[in-house]
Amino acid sequence: MDPTAAITPDTFSPISLFLNADLVVKLILVGLIAASLWSWTIIIDKLVRLGALGRAADRFEDEVNSGKPLEEVAASAGERPAHALPRMLQAALAEWREARTKGLLSGSQADAQAAFLVQRIDRVLDTVVARESQRVEEGLGSLAIVATASPFVGLFGTVWGIMHAFQAIALSKNTNLAVVAPAIANALFATGIGLAAAIPAYVAYNKFSTDAGKFSGRLEGFADDLVTAIQRRIAERRQA
Repeated sequence: MDPTAAITPDTFSPISLFLNADLVVKLILVGLIAASLWSWTIIIDKLVRLGALGRAADRFEDEVNSGKPLEEVAASAGERPAHALPRMLQAALAEWREARTKGLLSGSQADAQAAFLVQRIDRVLDTVVARESQRVEEGLGSLAIVATASPFVGLFGTVWGIMHAFQAIALSKNTNLAVVAPAIANALFATGIGLAAAIPAYVAYNKFSTDAGKFSGRLEGFADDLVTAIQRRIAERRQA
């Protein structure tokens, strides 16, 4: 019986390639598919979250720049705002109110206390920026692992599959290309799945790393603006 008679176009379909693969290659394929699904879950989550954070930041900055008093803008954000920008504004104003209530901005030590106030606000804002930046970057490490490891895992599956394919060819003593092709295709399928998992993860990692860096820079810029606003208030209080 001709061994090539059973070969049809369906022999090279992804499902057939998976079912006909070696057990080790099957395990590698399952792992790569799971890694791909994992990375796509992170990609979708990052797209939604970063988009929502950017839109919320745009709205809040527009409100801050609308000319309303900062206290009114902070109060309209609620007691526990989810976004970092209103939290930063509320934290800076809380330090300002505390210093003013205790009378630290008047008297012989006013200059020193004002400097300490600016330093405290700067530290508080830096803490918020650091925590928010860390939260925005969550998941990027997983994308980096999938992007870098998947091609090598797939390549290992290919090497393993080809090794067993050559063993089977040697035992059957048939080097007909039609006989060899399905076995080689099964092995190369692992590399294809590895690249399919790695490429989206690599692209997404670079995009989201850039977006996270831009968002962190945006937070840092807002923090600098808040410190400048507090310094302006201190200067106005001295002139009053």
